[in-house]
Amino acid sequence: MNRDTIKQIMIDQKDIYLNNPLITRQYSLETNVNYCFVGIRRTGKSYMMYQQIKQLEDNGIPLSQIVYVNFEDERLLEMTAEDLNLILEIGLELSGTDVKPYLFLDEIQNINGWEKFVRRIADMKYRINITGSNSKMLSNEIASTLGGRFVIMNVYPYSFSEYLIANNMTKNYLDVISTKDRADVQNQYNEYVTYGAFPELVEIKNKRAFLNSIYQTVYLGDIISRNKITNDFAIRLILKKIAESVTKPLSYNRLTNILKSSGMSIGKQTVINYVNYMTDSYLLFTLQNYAAKLVEKETSPKYYFMDTGLLGLMLLDCKSAQLENLVAIELMRRYGTENVYFFENNVEIDFYVPLDNLAIQVSMQVLDNIDTRERETRAFVKLNNFIPNAKCILITNSEEAVIDCDGINIEVIPIWKWLLDN
Repeated sequence: MNRDTIKQIMIDQKDIYLNNPLITRQYSLETNVNYCFVGIRRTGKSYMMYQQIKQLEDNGIPLSQIVYVNFEDERLLEMTAEDLNLILEIGLELSGTDVKPYLFLDEIQNINGWEKFVRRIADMKYRINITGSNSKMLSNEIASTLGGRFVIMNVYPYSFSEYLIANNMTKNYLDVISTKDRADVQNQYNEYVTYGAFPELVEIKNKRAFLNSIYQTVYLGDIISRNKITNDFAIRLILKKIAESVTKPLSYNRLTNILKSSGMSIGKQTVINYVNYMTDSYLLFTLQNYAAKLVEKETSPKYYFMDTGLLGLMLLDCKSAQLENLVAIELMRRYGTENVYFFENNVEIDFYVPLDNLAIQVSMQVLDNIDTRERETRAFVKLNNFIPNAKCILITNSEEAVIDCDGINIEVIPIWKWLLDN
């Protein structure tokens, strides 16, 4: 690719990070670590880089030493791995010094063979950060290629506290607040769970249209086109069924049978591949059954959407499903998917976190519904036979109380308060 063209693109793109207003994300980043930021599209990975660049500038690093390249730029479509070294050469030229520039390579997975260049630059002790929207960047092969030179940082849509800050609500809402404050934070939560938490969504009025554009980009670009799928109807049907089953385990056999009942002759392995494409794109993530044997853990997980707004696109009446999905996202944010499970073994518990011996049930309303209250609280009592002394939390839409059920202390807490109490 032409060197002058790459140089002009790098100069043009500098305006992107210089002119973007920043809302600091609540991630703890070290100054001398190379990061690989991953996550679904439009979740703010680029802003993590802008945040780092601002921090470097505040620490006295001149902007001439900053090299930022966004590989989503259509002018870079012809770039190959062999061209990547030109970026380093141009960066050294623009810095005008012998000091190594700081490299920020955005959506670098668009360049086949990128990992060898990145590893070489890291070996040369350059400070380099990369982003990507495809979890194949975390495959064993690429993780081995990067050789432990990067810290993998999952970037999620806004947490609720970040969302409130973005909406200019900066009070500590866990303190004693007025009736109006409580109403305000409840209203913000209702928007948050309904339309999700993609950072750009805060400033957009037609939120559903924006969400649909994100979904189409992920669906058509990261799933259909990238994996050369011709049977897009099968993908749509699988996604629809997963959305309808968000609160329940769903096996590959069940999905395969659903497709067959719809007249499609698709094998189980193809279904597995399709689901993997969805998780690779970060559209979905899975949680396993803590009480299950290994095979069942892998083949009958629960599926959740990476954003509750995207789930809302798939269903008409989904408030209960969005509530549980939101709890799953927050638990993943706090603990990582490898540390969060559901529990199903003669008792059903929505979430279990072994690290904190924490059991969580999720229900829209329990205090005024005797049947629901009995079902949810008795589950904790049954769990005690398998996992004694677990901390039991029942997350609701707005209710708050403390319940004692056969000696089991259960904290009932509204979702907005639980989200802020981190």
